[in-house]
Amino acid sequence: MKTLSHTTFLGGFPALLTLAWGANLYFGAGLPAGDSLWVIRAEALHLSGLLAVGLMSLIMVLATRPTWLEKPLGGMDRIYLTHKWAGILAGIAVLAHWAADEAGGPIKDLIGRSGKVAREHGPELYESLRHLGKDMGEWALYPLLGLILLSLLRRFPFRPWRFLHRAMPILYLMGAFHALWLAPLAWWQQPVGGVLAVLIAAGSWGAAVALLGRIGKRRRYTGEIVTVETPAADLTRITCRLEPRWPGHRAGQFVFLTLHDREGQHPFTIASAPRADGCLTFVIKALGDYTRHLAARLTPGQTVSVEGPYGCFDFRGERPQIWIAGGVGITPFLAGLEALGETPHPPVSLHYASRDLAQDPLAGELQARAARLPNVRLHLHDTRRDGHLTAARLLQQEPRLGASEIWFCGPSGFARDLKAGLQAVGLGAVPFHHEAFAMR
Repeated sequence: MKTLSHTTFLGGFPALLTLAWGANLYFGAGLPAGDSLWVIRAEALHLSGLLAVGLMSLIMVLATRPTWLEKPLGGMDRIYLTHKWAGILAGIAVLAHWAADEAGGPIKDLIGRSGKVAREHGPELYESLRHLGKDMGEWALYPLLGLILLSLLRRFPFRPWRFLHRAMPILYLMGAFHALWLAPLAWWQQPVGGVLAVLIAAGSWGAAVALLGRIGKRRRYTGEIVTVETPAADLTRITCRLEPRWPGHRAGQFVFLTLHDREGQHPFTIASAPRADGCLTFVIKALGDYTRHLAARLTPGQTVSVEGPYGCFDFRGERPQIWIAGGVGITPFLAGLEALGETPHPPVSLHYASRDLAQDPLAGELQARAARLPNVRLHLHDTRRDGHLTAARLLQQEPRLGASEIWFCGPSGFARDLKAGLQAVGLGAVPFHHEAFAMR
């Protein structure tokens, strides 16, 4: 099944909402009566409001981790990437909505109130709820924009960000209430009203799932730590045995792992193939305060929680494969190598880029595993000594690259450089699978 890129999806979604708004003008009531500036302001309010509530509804649905969207969008990592950028676009739409509302003052100063679009009026109950809806929108505006901004600040600590992010469903419901009562009454007699109703219903469902703590509930499993190892000062290897009802996973998938309740969930790729004993291995690099002291805080027998598995980075395909790993991005390929010993697979050429191969404990492990697999060729790259692995160097070692497909896991800058290099030599069409998961 061909996947839909997040850019295409995020371009198409607002376009469809804009089309619904435009169709309502063309086939419905048309433009309201009034001076052109007031009419433009009114329609800018309507369109930006529709886009804002639509994108926020999308955010709420994607936050529930809908597994039915994994194949169309290419995995849960892509769903979270879409979630992030939908939030950015929603912030822009909210700002545009606020600016259109504030434009009333300058327009009044310029041409006066004459020609202002007449506001619709309804029963007394409707008017009181409309007034409350307006207040709700104003109360939610600045906290909502603040949360979106904090999501973009990668240096903002994860734990307080996660705590503050719990307010998002409440802010969404306030914004949805605002949209419900301030949308033009005529919309509810047009298809655009049906679109808005579906969006608010879907978003409210997502917000309720989040507030009730039901996200991923059916995919959570408990287990216990079997072993804790520190192959290097900045590396922790954990093996956990899960409860019997664990459904299993495919090599390359990831889970949300909870090692300490206070710290909450973190996404980690499973570094082992499916095993009959229900054990999973994780190789975790020290990237922050929590992971830096992780090994000292873990003991065999300790209870853990796993939610998943998720992801479509699973090495499926019939063409020869080139696996490229940067640093701790080797984890899905450790699982892939283990799985290769169990099932038939196309030929694999594995490239592992490390800052210092002499001090890298995973390099020897990769050599030992590859030696037992006749259809695997291993290439080790010492970036400190030889520089970064480029598309040109890759092509020298992979003359049949054009007939292969690439599976990549590593820093995003590394992926961008490789893609650009392949594009420059006319190999931009080579399938390039890569994980794009980020909690923020």
